[in-house]
Amino acid sequence: MGYLVGVTVLWAFSFSLIGAYLSGQVDSYFAVLTRIALASLLFLPFLRPRMLALRHILSLMGIGAIQLGLMYIFFYQSFQLLSVPEVLLFTIFTPLYITLIDDAMAGRFTPFYLLTAALAVIGAAVIRYEGVNSGFWAGFLVVQGANLCFALGQVAYRHLAVQLPRDVAQFRLFGWFYLGALGLALLAFGLFGNAEKLPTTSLQWGVLGWLGLVASGLGYFLWNRGATQVDAGALAIMNNALIPAGLLVNLVIWNRDADLVRLALGGAIIVVSLVINEWWVKRRQAVAAA
Repeated sequence: MGYLVGVTVLWAFSFSLIGAYLSGQVDSYFAVLTRIALASLLFLPFLRPRMLALRHILSLMGIGAIQLGLMYIFFYQSFQLLSVPEVLLFTIFTPLYITLIDDAMAGRFTPFYLLTAALAVIGAAVIRYEGVNSGFWAGFLVVQGANLCFALGQVAYRHLAVQLPRDVAQFRLFGWFYLGALGLALLAFGLFGNAEKLPTTSLQWGVLGWLGLVASGLGYFLWNRGATQVDAGALAIMNNALIPAGLLVNLVIWNRDADLVRLALGGAIIVVSLVINEWWVKRRQAVAAA
């Protein structure tokens, strides 16, 4: 859980940085390509190709292409249609996707996970529910595309991790994840990118550097590592913890308007959903051990 909490704090800054310094100013496909390229460079020195079977290499690359590459393409496009708070609002459905995809991949149905995830969704909705602009439907669908990619990647990595060699550190294998995403990002920029909208200021390059090396490079490695250490219910709920964290950053640093009462109430609901989930998991483990 510690990894997920730490990355949540780290990623809380990403929404506002993208909205304030990149959206509408830097080509979104170039921004995606730069972030993934920097993250790949961070892990390439540790990569040991002979440590993994080909099927595991291809699986990691496929997960990276979906969870990072395709998700970023959807994600950056959403900022062309929506404000930062709206993007945050529309990510509230990710926990539902995580629980349903995890159950589908495991061949089961766990209603309690769906219940706790739905409670987290309610908490997030309390925080940011408000009127939306004319781009609602297009923006909503684009964000849901990002949510589905992010959810599928997290769950798939949790299932793949148990098959990877236990005597090899995960950071020596994770480069394949970024290389899979990099291949998709290169293709997307080649087909749809606008070379006339590259970064023009040192600040924009600095933001891309931070997002690529820290938020993407360290962030996704630590997040996926944390995802293997918790159950699907806790993972689903932690996805929504990004919403109050992101709004707090928006309020404190960028001085955007936020309803502090609703923020506190919604955040409390999310925390309660996490506590309930942890209680239920421990109770189920105690029953199974009896």
